[in-house]
Amino acid sequence: MSGFANTRKSLPFYEPRLLAKHSLRRGDPLFFLLPLTRPDAEMPDIAPSSQPEGDLRYRRVILKLSGESLAESGKRGISDNELLAIAKQIKSAHESGCQIAIVNGGGNILRGASFSGANASVQEATAHYMGMLATVINSLALQDALDSIGLQTRVMSALPVDRVAEQFIRRRAIRHLEKGRVIILSGGIGSPFVTTDTAAAQRALEIEADVILKATRVDGVYSDDPEKNPHAVLYEQLSYNEVIQKKLRVMDATAIALCNEHRKPILVFNFKQDGNIVRAVRGESVGTWIGDPQDTQTNQR
Repeated sequence: MSGFANTRKSLPFYEPRLLAKHSLRRGDPLFFLLPLTRPDAEMPDIAPSSQPEGDLRYRRVILKLSGESLAESGKRGISDNELLAIAKQIKSAHESGCQIAIVNGGGNILRGASFSGANASVQEATAHYMGMLATVINSLALQDALDSIGLQTRVMSALPVDRVAEQFIRRRAIRHLEKGRVIILSGGIGSPFVTTDTAAAQRALEIEADVILKATRVDGVYSDDPEKNPHAVLYEQLSYNEVIQKKLRVMDATAIALCNEHRKPILVFNFKQDGNIVRAVRGESVGTWIGDPQDTQTNQR
């Protein structure tokens, strides 16, 4: 083996185009042992894995954004100012070492359930597919906003739109996160009659996220609508059963049931307050924590 070691040592770059220089051919017995690239060569388009910092509470999260979060308050469509504001918060959280997967809604463009009710000629299932495509539109806008401030991103869709997004594959999604990329998961779960809240719960289980961060325009979960009732109480913590029994409008019942069954905690918080996404991933006291009250590992606020 000493002869082989000397041969490797004499080939500083180990590339096929240099083999002739060292009198080696593809038919030689030792050819297959020679690496084909420089050992110090850079691999393109690969970011280093995010390494959690000491004060980071959650290593990997699902960030659930409503479609309305991308529009100005009370308006429809996509606002560049809102996009960049969210993107900057996501970047700060990512730089803290957190792996971030985003599930976004499409209500700023079209909400399937309400659209079919107002348009009798469009079947409800069709309207839901239209809503899924709206989430793809939002994902592409968010991707460009994140790219513009220096983040590496991938859009993954449950619907086949391969010209603009990758197909969602669980292992590939996890690998993107491990490489330090922010992934944006669009298209719901690819089936009608399923909300993006349920999609967020489903994806959180698939990629083994530590928590679902549900971004809203209010400070958390209230006993009543705080815009209509000034005496509404902000809850600091709730169990899944309390959410169901009190009929609190947090996520749909299917999403809550899925999180309850698999003990996946949810944090509902106000994303409009700058810095709250970072505070959430650090485990600071923001918003309303929903989970199993007996789960001491996730109930430390």
